[in-house]
Amino acid sequence: MKKDSRRQRATGRVTLADVAAVAGVSPITVSRALRGERAVDPALVERVQAASQKLGYVPDPAARALASQRSTHVAVLIPLLSNELFVTLLEAVQLNLRREGFQTFIGVTHYNPAEEEQLIREQLMHRPAGLLVTGFDRTPTAQKLIESSGVPCVYLMETSSREDVYSVGFSQADAAYDLTRHLLAKGRKRIAFAAAQLDPRTLQRLNGWRKALTEAGVYAPTLEWLNPAPSSMELGGTMFEQIMGQNPPLDAVFFCNDDLAQGALLSANRLGIEVPGRVAIAGFNDLRGSDLMNPPLTTVHTPLGKVGEAAAAMLLQLIRGEAPESHSLDLGYRLVLRQSS
Repeated sequence: MKKDSRRQRATGRVTLADVAAVAGVSPITVSRALRGERAVDPALVERVQAASQKLGYVPDPAARALASQRSTHVAVLIPLLSNELFVTLLEAVQLNLRREGFQTFIGVTHYNPAEEEQLIREQLMHRPAGLLVTGFDRTPTAQKLIESSGVPCVYLMETSSREDVYSVGFSQADAAYDLTRHLLAKGRKRIAFAAAQLDPRTLQRLNGWRKALTEAGVYAPTLEWLNPAPSSMELGGTMFEQIMGQNPPLDAVFFCNDDLAQGALLSANRLGIEVPGRVAIAGFNDLRGSDLMNPPLTTVHTPLGKVGEAAAAMLLQLIRGEAPESHSLDLGYRLVLRQSS
């Protein structure tokens, strides 16, 4: 029986040498051609690509990293994949990293500091080229792991004044403050803040709301409705029904996220509560469908895609040993004033 001409390892994996033999070139030429180096003759690139496709060759990132002393993956840690805002951010990150030849290894922390600490430890064992993490609230051990690893890191969704920390985001507190000021300017005095999940960024929005009401002399602790359960439309509807039973009555509800506010609007329609006549409703993050609600939802547009794009660009600069123009990039936010307020 004729033996397969492909020189394979014991695992059966097609190697760089196999591709080189079929293409009639050296292994180093195959490596350079597949990396897209411009110095390689286009005709040779075509032969290498044809041989690679014929054999089903898949580059070994571990071997490539070992040979070049440069990893080809970036670890990205986000709280949830079920939250639309993190999906939008992640898509932007991945698109921009892939253009430069990097893959993303995704870790989901579930807002659990201990789980995040373990994920950071595991990811750093694989010597990533870079690290993207969400926010600044984590265990001291997790922060020490990042700082002592020597791996370039960019923090997402928040900004920092520290010169040795690289971050891309916006002020959660300022955005909530401005939206609350809008509700006050519309004549609303009893404005509840309804929040779920209670992660650090939600609590920053809570502080912005508190500041605006305190300055206006209308703050009261009874206006705070805080629920640690995961944010959802269903929970928003339930919270709205509970809030509307409060006495004295409220004239506005600021929900910490659009999915809660969307659920509240559906509940108001079902109960026959006029919005914004009886009560104004506002949300945060300008999620998909908020402009289609009845009435359309007033909210804060947060630049999630731009955060992902800018963070990836900043991290790539750090990986290349370049100094970003700014260590902290504040992309701002925008009030979206619709008919619900």
